[in-house]
Amino acid sequence: MHLDLNALWLTLKVAAWATAAAGVLGVAFAWAVARGRWPGKRLLEAVLTLPMVLPPTVLGYYLIVVLGRNAPAGRWLSTHFDITLMFTWQGAVIAASVVAFPLVFTSSRAAFEGVNVNLEKAARVLGAGELKIFLHISLPLAMRGIAAGTMLAFARAMGEFGATLMIAGNIPGKTQTLSMAIYDAVQSGNDALANTLVIVISVLCIVILVVSGRLLNPRPER
Repeated sequence: MHLDLNALWLTLKVAAWATAAAGVLGVAFAWAVARGRWPGKRLLEAVLTLPMVLPPTVLGYYLIVVLGRNAPAGRWLSTHFDITLMFTWQGAVIAASVVAFPLVFTSSRAAFEGVNVNLEKAARVLGAGELKIFLHISLPLAMRGIAAGTMLAFARAMGEFGATLMIAGNIPGKTQTLSMAIYDAVQSGNDALANTLVIVISVLCIVILVVSGRLLNPRPER
């Protein structure tokens, strides 16, 4: 049995970048949905949470349609910036961030909706701008829920398989994450390696779930 640490390192790198992207976008959209009042808000909310229920292969297909070499966006990136996302770890980051995004969005939206709007109104009366209100009142009060959602997103990004496989492939040392390494180990009959990799990713996810559970429910059990 040979444990390839490259797969573990790549998994953590992809998950970290994907969580950062999903975190920034998830918090921004969550704030807009939680405080916004406009027609089509429910439709936008449904679209933003769609990756949570769609099969990962469907998400992967959408990404190929948008970012593939022959797609408009993919061709534009290749022509103007010499950037190709297909079969790269950056493509894996995009796939993982799309899958992880709803976890940040839903947790952050609920956290923002739980913030007392009277505090924000009082700050406006005192002359505070919207950005200052967001940074000094809304964001700190919602931070516990945002952090929990972000940690869940990180765990989900670590375990992403379907969408990542379609856009980034399964190239050892380049795009092969832990979930793909487990798949290869099972297919090749290397049960010892598969068991080791499963234990590694399971322990990491359990730690994340325990910490996120503490954030969501900080009261000690009796």
